[in-house]
Amino acid sequence: MIRVTPAPEPPDFDAKVRQPGLRAIAEMTGQMPTYPRKSGKAFKPRTRKEVQSDGTSIAVRIDRPEDLPPSEIEPYWTAAIDDLMQAYDEVCAYSCFRIHPVTGAGSVDHMAPKSRAWNRVYEWDNYRLAAARLNARKNAFGDVLDPFEVQNGWFELELVGFQVLPAHGLTQDIHEQVQNTIDRLGLNDFRSYREEDAVCYWEEQVSFARLIKESPFVALELRRQGRLLAGDV
Repeated sequence: MIRVTPAPEPPDFDAKVRQPGLRAIAEMTGQMPTYPRKSGKAFKPRTRKEVQSDGTSIAVRIDRPEDLPPSEIEPYWTAAIDDLMQAYDEVCAYSCFRIHPVTGAGSVDHMAPKSRAWNRVYEWDNYRLAAARLNARKNAFGDVLDPFEVQNGWFELELVGFQVLPAHGLTQDIHEQVQNTIDRLGLNDFRSYREEDAVCYWEEQVSFARLIKESPFVALELRRQGRLLAGDV
């Protein structure tokens, strides 16, 4: 992983993601929407099963947003995928490979999970562009470093087996967080792809500019370790 600089919120994000999302949550929980509905049908109130002392269950209305199951939260964030792809140059925040439109799928990862932060579900600055495979691995686990907070140099690439490793000289706490992130996301499942990217560059099949676009972590590590071709900086 490398540090990802947060991109500014798109001008239409509020209208197409935040407003309809928060309106839906309010309607589902019987709250007064901050953004009143101007058209269309309101969402029906949601209920949950509550077991009684005699063992029977009854339907109880959900009246707090934090009690909504993640599966009930409307996925308005999908309207932001194209904006995320453009804002972050189509690069997955976790694998640091470009998400190819034909062979891969971009997805919205909620850094603060839907299950624990309903009020962050429709916030642009809570979104990380992620390949669908990496998003599924991160899930709602809390042991993955935030790409917005990672510092360049925390993750190193060794150029024999092309494994990602915690950098030397990190504090014990940061070292553990880096290792936990590597393990949780399975970053070393992609060794062969990193090797292929590096070899293609060394054999001059791709330029350094192209390598930065397709595989920025590999590109930065080759630069840091003095393995660039003559004339590249």
